Amino acid sequence: MQEKYDARAVEAAAQSEWQATDAYRAIENDPRFPKGKFYACSMLPYPSGKLHMGHVRNYTINDVMYRHLRMNGYNVLMPMGWDAFGLPAENAAMKNRVAPAKWTWDNIAYMKKQMQAMGLAIDWSREVATCSPDYYKWNQWLFLKMLEHGIAYLKTGTVNWDPVDQTVLANEQVIDGRGWRSGALVEKREIPMYYLGITRYADELISELEGLGWPERVKLMQENWIGRSTGVRFAFTHDIRDAQGNLVDDGRMYVFTTRADTIMGVTFVAVAPEHPIAEVAAAADPDLAAFVETCRKGGATEAEIATREKDGRPTGLTVTHPLTGEPVEVWIGNYVLMSYGDGAVMGVPAHDERDFAFAKKLGLPIRQVVARAGKPAGEDFSTDAWQEWYALKEGVACVNSGRYDGLPYEAAVDAIAADLAAKGLGEKRVQYRLRDWGVSRQRYWGTPIPIIHCDDCGAVPVPCEDLPVVLPEDLIPDGSGNPLAKNEAFLKCQCPKCGKPARRETDTMDTFVDSSWYYMRYCSPHNADAMVDARNDYWMPMDQYIGGIEHAVLHLLYARFWTKVMRDIQGDFPGDASRGLVKFDEPFTNLLCQGMVLNHIFFRKGEKGGIEYFWPDDIEWVHDDTGKPVSCVSKTDGQPVEYGGIGTMSKSKNNGVDPQSLIDQYGADTARLFVMFASPPEQTLEWSGAGVDGAQRFLRRLWGCAHARHEAVRGAGPVDAAALDDMQKALRREIHTILRQADYDYQRKQYNTVVSATMKMLNAIDGADIAATAAGAAVLRESLSILIRVLYPVVPHVTQALWQQLGLADTHGPLLDAPWPQVDEAALVQDEIELVLQINGKVRGSVRISAQADRAAIEAAAMATEAWTRHAAGRSPKKAIVVPGRLVNLVV
Repeated sequence: MQEKYDARAVEAAAQSEWQATDAYRAIENDPRFPKGKFYACSMLPYPSGKLHMGHVRNYTINDVMYRHLRMNGYNVLMPMGWDAFGLPAENAAMKNRVAPAKWTWDNIAYMKKQMQAMGLAIDWSREVATCSPDYYKWNQWLFLKMLEHGIAYLKTGTVNWDPVDQTVLANEQVIDGRGWRSGALVEKREIPMYYLGITRYADELISELEGLGWPERVKLMQENWIGRSTGVRFAFTHDIRDAQGNLVDDGRMYVFTTRADTIMGVTFVAVAPEHPIAEVAAAADPDLAAFVETCRKGGATEAEIATREKDGRPTGLTVTHPLTGEPVEVWIGNYVLMSYGDGAVMGVPAHDERDFAFAKKLGLPIRQVVARAGKPAGEDFSTDAWQEWYALKEGVACVNSGRYDGLPYEAAVDAIAADLAAKGLGEKRVQYRLRDWGVSRQRYWGTPIPIIHCDDCGAVPVPCEDLPVVLPEDLIPDGSGNPLAKNEAFLKCQCPKCGKPARRETDTMDTFVDSSWYYMRYCSPHNADAMVDARNDYWMPMDQYIGGIEHAVLHLLYARFWTKVMRDIQGDFPGDASRGLVKFDEPFTNLLCQGMVLNHIFFRKGEKGGIEYFWPDDIEWVHDDTGKPVSCVSKTDGQPVEYGGIGTMSKSKNNGVDPQSLIDQYGADTARLFVMFASPPEQTLEWSGAGVDGAQRFLRRLWGCAHARHEAVRGAGPVDAAALDDMQKALRREIHTILRQADYDYQRKQYNTVVSATMKMLNAIDGADIAATAAGAAVLRESLSILIRVLYPVVPHVTQALWQQLGLADTHGPLLDAPWPQVDEAALVQDEIELVLQINGKVRGSVRISAQADRAAIEAAAMATEAWTRHAAGRSPKKAIVVPGRLVNLVV
């Protein structure tokens, strides 16, 4: 056995063996694994070019889980793929003048090598890249099925439009209301877009959260995003007519409210700039038209609307209050979104904070109609400033509301809803914050939407037999719009219905489509004839999903929706054409959100306000006389640098750590050990160079321990418990006690304390004074065998080498499939125990007794000690107190 630990050689040998034996290929119904399947999957990465430490942590968690479960008899699947479409590739293409396809595929090749260098137990035979036609063909196929079932549909939607670059911008490309490239003021435009009807599944998406083994905060985030609200939808009637003299929306302007109890406090209504009433008003008023145009500039997201300063203009039009019959002024409000609800809100400024801000700015009336229970109107209500209690539902009652005065929230809502229903103007309704999923993207690098536009036939779906509609991979975006719109080879086609010349749809699909079902394609890879097949029935639903909390809402929500659609849409299954594509309701049984990797941030502010960030390795701390760090300087120029605290690793802040350089310097096992030991998986991890050095020292010490004992261990036989002396029994007892705790920690995924357990095992082995006998060698062999197996899932390379070098493979087989060590309950039994000896409550020593000794024997042993003889001076104890397993206290 080599004396020194050589990480590079050890890891190269292990990875070569795994590759040669195809060690991680998963096979359905594999008879080697009696406990059945376990599907553990990490969220697939975007191929940005390099792995970061967040990737390393995520995939190591998955890998540890894989190896532990496999040794425990489970058929485990750990696949990997690439979320390869998306905006970053287009940005890189414009910057580097290279096609997004080349940039993407080159990055995939490099990142795959990095993953392989980490020794991950990935079944690469199932690899998926979402930009591959054989993958996105099925995006297109299911989209067409959704069209057939009415789940996908076309309607006008609001987008961010850059008037200089002549392109639609994603929300993240709008910065302070301007396009990220051109700097032009972004406009809101209404264009035809395809939507997927996720709202029809809203109830199910909420109700089924309860049964999922997900973090409660993630379930709450999903529930809030779906936003189930019980309220009243009702109409303000009106006589507003368009230029042709027709009543707008049949003379009814609908709103939805969860606070119908405040309806008597309406002092205005506000409509979105795109509302039909706003359009009628703007057509007759140039100033109003200019305001509407201003509202169209800026982002179209709900978050931007919510934070924007409230502003509005009167239309000069009125609608009729449904209960009082009074006229109510109609305003155009910049905080009202046409895409939410009916594009109009009832303005109750006394009891809605947003309406309050609007009314205060524009001088509109504020009428109190809710008061705290037992208090008259006006007693603690003021229009000077908003108070939190104004919006309360509990502990309040209606005031200034006529026949509803004195009613609490629920009774008032019921009464008002009944009155509105009697007038035929409203009803109670459940409504959702969730809106249907707009999947059209006016960008190039994505799945082409399979629609053909014909002058005679209109929008015609591409026949399924003609899929995939292949995206050309040689185009280079230049910032002047979607290059597909200028590519005749892609555009020109024939109409599937009439055969006349036609053109293809140039919009591509939202990349959330790609990530909504990739985990199922892992289960049915390379099937050219079906989206999924019977192999998906074996592996799904997924047993454990692992990924960042940043995906807690949209990705997980869309994946759940996509699964339900696949369940409800029939597929081409031999002998069973009636069944859905999948048999399950939810894709992910359990979810683990790993914590972020943090590092120190250092920066310097420039004279013009810009910020320059510095790598932590380029910083030198300045200490005071006591050694306390008080400031820091750049090693490059010696000038002061500010310390920004601890933050998430980021390229933009120059505080990331390159995993490849870490692997090159220390080896993959050191990196894996550090990220598992530094904190529990779900908590943040603070980067520490000293921690990495400590992980490396531990592995060297482990190797040294094994090397010093390898000759004795290789020739040792099984443990004969009857032949052991006290020291040998003590080592076995300690090893098996630690193993029990490690087992528990593996079950609860606390891998940091698993590593702690192996450190305790190594300390016990190193510190044991084991006689050089056959019995001693057997105990050492067993102890090292347990240590190596417990540590193996965390650091598989070095443990595999030690397993082979110590001859343990001869007994237990290859480490990959060696049986998980079992706690020997007999080893935990002690022949003798040591109790604390107290006299009159003070510690006076200890006493060793048989572990089976009864109370009388314990008292006798205590009174036979020299300490008792000295303190008792011939007297008998008045009483004896025995705490089993801990102490005996004799009272004189």
